Amino acid sequence: MERRADERGTSEEASATVGTARRADERGTSEEASATVGTGVDVKPLSTLHDRASYDLADFEVPTGREEEWRFTPLRRLRGLHNGTAEPHGKVIVEVEAAPEATVETVGRDDARLGRAYVPADRVSAQAWSAFTQAVVVTVPKEAVASAPTVIRRRGEDASSASYGHTTVILEPFAEATVVLAHRGSATYADNVEFVVGDGARLSVISLQDWADDSVHVSHQHARLGRDARFVSHNVTLGGDLVRISPSVEYGAPGGDAELYGVYFADGGQHLEHRLLVDHTVPHCRSRVDYRGALQDQDAHAVWIGDVIIRAEAEGTDTYELNRNLVLTDGTRVDSVPNLEILTGEVAGAGHASASGRLDDEHLFYLQARGITFDEARRMVVRGFLGQLVERIEVPEVREKVRDAIEAELDVRRRDVER
Repeated sequence: MERRADERGTSEEASATVGTARRADERGTSEEASATVGTGVDVKPLSTLHDRASYDLADFEVPTGREEEWRFTPLRRLRGLHNGTAEPHGKVIVEVEAAPEATVETVGRDDARLGRAYVPADRVSAQAWSAFTQAVVVTVPKEAVASAPTVIRRRGEDASSASYGHTTVILEPFAEATVVLAHRGSATYADNVEFVVGDGARLSVISLQDWADDSVHVSHQHARLGRDARFVSHNVTLGGDLVRISPSVEYGAPGGDAELYGVYFADGGQHLEHRLLVDHTVPHCRSRVDYRGALQDQDAHAVWIGDVIIRAEAEGTDTYELNRNLVLTDGTRVDSVPNLEILTGEVAGAGHASASGRLDDEHLFYLQARGITFDEARRMVVRGFLGQLVERIEVPEVREKVRDAIEAELDVRRRDVER
């Protein structure tokens, strides 16, 4: 089953640096402010990735770059997505290949299912919410097990103007499905993606950002989990001039289980940013985060921000987050900031870690001493480093595509060296 639609829009450093993790005891708390979804501003009680949420664009000031959530993002390269100057005349083609068990609809912005799981958390997200004209809604009915992945392909045709989109994926109780979000072509694009995972349901998502070199993509991907629901996310970011992905997870009932994995490879001049939030608000839920990246060539910049919050009522939480970066050349920059806030002493487990560094000379020497060339030794180390997460991708065609893309990234560097 296929559907098509048009989505139309109505101080970087040369040396590698690593952000410093902030300790949980250095951050303050305040009383929680209540709010009704869709009306007013929901001011969050903790210093998370974003301090407020609202559907109204006017509730967000234009960022200047001094704000915590924007300080790593080069605003001048957003092409106006953050300040309202982006002309909404771009074009992104949407093609959907649905599993037989899934229902796919293209709906208007007045559809009641849109915006029920996620409230925009920053100005670009609110801009995308206010500007999209059509949304894709995927529904997997109760107890259905999808026999094939549902693939949503977005192809940009013009990066000179902006376009906006919205996607909602709904798994009813005890359903199981895999969804692939594939992005390519040239675009200046902002969107919001909602995943509603019902009680006992299982959803796996693979989001592949393989844009052309002139593309800008800012996306929020939010999952809301029901009782005993399981959510697995894979974000693979390889292409684009500037890509900023913000995955987030909230738990609606005990027993929720979320695993967030990511692989990225930044070349010269690329800015690849991933900002995660896992908000444990109910007891006895689990989360795991593992993002890994490689960087090469001048002004390649990777940013990873990981916020995990364990609220006072979330007793029995089990969580761990990890970010690792492999620096392949001089001239790159890494900012890696894991944040863990624990407001209860009754946890099953909680931890975080971050490590960024160069290729290990001893590893390379060991391989070269056995007759392996430097180039092939380098490839083997990178394959092993990223491959542990690539192997987790359960769709064979996507897994092979990611492997080939990583090899192509390494080929670019080899050709540059040979010149």
